[in-house]
Amino acid sequence: MPPHLIDGQPHTHDHDRPRRKREPGEALRIGIGGPVGSGKTALVAALCRQLRDELSVAVLTNDIYTTEDADFLRRNAVLPDERITAVQTGGCPHTAIRDDITANLDAIDDLVEANPPLDLILVESGGDNLTATFSTGLIDVQIFVIDVAGGDKVPRKGGPGVTFSDLLVINKIDLAERVNADLDVMRRDAARVRDGRQTAMISLTEDPAATDVLAWVRTQLAAPVVAG
Repeated sequence: MPPHLIDGQPHTHDHDRPRRKREPGEALRIGIGGPVGSGKTALVAALCRQLRDELSVAVLTNDIYTTEDADFLRRNAVLPDERITAVQTGGCPHTAIRDDITANLDAIDDLVEANPPLDLILVESGGDNLTATFSTGLIDVQIFVIDVAGGDKVPRKGGPGVTFSDLLVINKIDLAERVNADLDVMRRDAARVRDGRQTAMISLTEDPAATDVLAWVRTQLAAPVVAG
């Protein structure tokens, strides 16, 4: 696939490349990306609260210059502190989750070593645009989060995050009436651009457990792992 040019530099989206070989007993890695303010960290917190008593879970966050998202998760005690770590990307968030994933891979190795055995690692991207995707060498499946406050036009704009993520989450549906967004339009446009890939429409205000996303995560966890 030819590279896209972003800021004059070649970038590729590897959604059509083979996924990494997850071995039996190895933690499932789920990437969670999306624009700033879409609710990624709140979704990570919700999943941790629902799964922490039955699974061994860890979280890796990415921010440009801070550890703000990791600090938020620690303050809210969604997991023990040693199960939450952060990467400071020093540049556009997609650089560390797609282009040069070394810092994220090193951080995952540290989490695995400090918390054996792990069942699930949630890797949160820093806030980025609709082109942001995870390298398939870093994660097994990816969630992309957008929110209703961005307008009902967002799904039809497409972009690799919206189009190729394994699960698209349309968040904050409780705000639709206030921002004059048509949920039926968002649902229809998402279905059109995603070629059968699943979409969940949620409100963490009305459903703090993120029930539909949680069910999807459980399905991924239950999927058989074939030795690579």
